[in-house]
Amino acid sequence: MILAIETSCDETCAAVATSDGRLLSSIVASQVADHAAFGGVVPEIASRRHLDLVGAVVAEAIAVAGIAEASIARVAVTAGPGLIGALLVGVSFAKGYAYARGLPLIAIDHLHGHVASLTLAEEPPAGAHLVLLASGGHTLLIDVAADGTCTTIARSMDDAAGEAFDKGARLLGLGYPGGPALAELATHGSTARRSFTTPLAGRDDLAFSFSGLKTALSLAVQRLAAGDEQGRADLAAAYQEAIVDHLVERASLGLRQTGRSTLGLAGGVAANGCLRARLETVPARLVLAPLDVCGDNAAMIAMAALNRQALDRGSFLRLDAYARSPLG
Repeated sequence: MILAIETSCDETCAAVATSDGRLLSSIVASQVADHAAFGGVVPEIASRRHLDLVGAVVAEAIAVAGIAEASIARVAVTAGPGLIGALLVGVSFAKGYAYARGLPLIAIDHLHGHVASLTLAEEPPAGAHLVLLASGGHTLLIDVAADGTCTTIARSMDDAAGEAFDKGARLLGLGYPGGPALAELATHGSTARRSFTTPLAGRDDLAFSFSGLKTALSLAVQRLAAGDEQGRADLAAAYQEAIVDHLVERASLGLRQTGRSTLGLAGGVAANGCLRARLETVPARLVLAPLDVCGDNAAMIAMAALNRQALDRGSFLRLDAYARSPLG
């Protein structure tokens, strides 16, 4: 059995999986209520809440899995990237848990976890494939070889897609978390008078960029008449469409350049219904991460740990958290 722990941002997560990849439990304790008043995640608050919650969340994951704690053979934990204070809570807890029980520890990169979330789909990718990973902190195209080796072939030159959604929501006066709120408002709007240009349209180099879109939305909001609710909804719809167009265009280009025939979609932005629908038009087999593992979770960390080398007791005590990933 594998016990997995994830605390890279503002969700305290634990999961239990069997050694052959059957997920027995996945617990996510959200901190949305703790950060809503600030319109975004406050790192110090996130770290303190992880301290409060991690022990109880791990205990709940074991209880829901219906196993004896003694049957846990390995511990996996997200070592990075993310908020350093938050990561250190999870890493320190995992190290202490593993050391006290004489268990090996597996350090997992959060981005490898998102790639591994696709193994939880009804029909997971088989062989080499391309992954569009879009989240609050990263927007990447990752080429996954047949042996599972991951190579980033495109990344954002500035902001991430999830951050663009969240900033757009704040500009439109919406609540936190911003991405789902903006997507909901967009359902009431029209793109007929769209005023946003798709970033990097027509360029054949693999890259993403969202900062210009945020500036364009800011200027459009300033021109919006007070009380024009339909105008707000139309802006939300047009802004979302521009982000989605950009992601779909870059993913299509990545497929052509790599020759891959399968595209996976993972990360928090993978929960966006407009993006999921639009990617159905891409000429490739599409694998979507299940909605319950698009955001941060420990289930994907458990899946990523299945074929990873564990650290022994002597070496994992030197394990430290890191803020930036080699992939990102």
